[in-house]
Amino acid sequence: MAGNTYANMLAALDNAAAKLGLREEEYSFLRTPEREVKGSFPVKMDDGHTEIFEGYRIQHSSMRGPCKGGIRFHPETDEDEVKSLAAWMSFKCAVANIPYGGGKGGVTVDPAKLSKAELERLTRAYVKLITPVIGPKQDIPAPDVNTNAQIMGWIVDEYSKLTGEFTPAVVTGKPLSLGGSLGRPAATGRGILFTAREMYKRLGKSLKGATVAVQGFGNVGSVAAQLLYREGCKVVGISYAFGALYCEDGLNIDEIISTGYQADLTGYNAEGVKHITNEELLTLSVDILVPAALENAITEKNVDTINAGLIVEGANGPINAAADAVLQEKGITVVPDILANSGGVIVSYFEWVQDLQCYFWSEEEVNSKLERQISEAFAAVYNTAKENNVPMRIGAYMVAVARIVEAAKLRGYVG
Repeated sequence: MAGNTYANMLAALDNAAAKLGLREEEYSFLRTPEREVKGSFPVKMDDGHTEIFEGYRIQHSSMRGPCKGGIRFHPETDEDEVKSLAAWMSFKCAVANIPYGGGKGGVTVDPAKLSKAELERLTRAYVKLITPVIGPKQDIPAPDVNTNAQIMGWIVDEYSKLTGEFTPAVVTGKPLSLGGSLGRPAATGRGILFTAREMYKRLGKSLKGATVAVQGFGNVGSVAAQLLYREGCKVVGISYAFGALYCEDGLNIDEIISTGYQADLTGYNAEGVKHITNEELLTLSVDILVPAALENAITEKNVDTINAGLIVEGANGPINAAADAVLQEKGITVVPDILANSGGVIVSYFEWVQDLQCYFWSEEEVNSKLERQISEAFAAVYNTAKENNVPMRIGAYMVAVARIVEAAKLRGYVG
């Protein structure tokens, strides 16, 4: 991923600041993280030998509140990746208008090669590295790629041991029995449904009957596909790690999920269903494309093959800057990641609030509050983009940068 993605973030930041008429001195603090923690730590493996792993926690901005952002365990995770994701979290939280800044964490590891016991020991060792810089009012991690509620539970336990106080609010995305929130696992995918619906409202259309392709069938993609399917969309394509499924008449998403094929769809067969490649899925002629896998799925190398009317970004950074410019020229509207996939961090905020209050809400209340929050965020971005005649991505950055800079001015950091 590396510096190229961070350069894309800086280009978007500079563009938004220019549109807002900001002087460089007014927003230059957003060009670099406030704090970077990098360290190596030993983990004893099941066979008795010890391996050294590298971990990171980067806090990009705390101008609007405690830093917020996930922890990913991935073999390609590096400092540049984490730095880019931390910056995106600052902007995502500002767009969503929740009182957080942005942070991100990661460990360079392939968790698929670890036993459950090794994974737990690695998690606890990583927590010891980052405990001095995290906390409910300082920096609140959450799940991300290859991390989940169980890992958050281990973090709660280890952090509580190290600080001498049971502190469930140190992370979000936890199991319900440790202070997690109803509605949190589906929140990012649900936010994609809400933002797609809001865009279609602006276009005077209904989602019912719209054709959809979803790249990535993990937590975000599968939830988005299922909710869009239940909304009446015709989901014609879904992809996973080893390929994709296509059905011109639409896939039965409920059935696919209920059969347990979600992680590996190679064995799934039904009438009219074809097995195609991941690359082919991106080229399908559909009304809505949801790239919900990893970064840089759409680049200058394949952007000319994109045939969607609307792209709703489920992943972080699925379209690089060069491809973004081409899509704009082609008239393809993109609902940017920092708006489209903000449902997860919005409900993480709700979880944090519930933990601090020790009072928990119903799932209906969580989903209702999410729809209101993300709809208001969508309106702010859409209106800003329209008023300034810019793409929604720049509109989103303009909303975010304006809010963060305003906080910095009010706190006395910039003139």
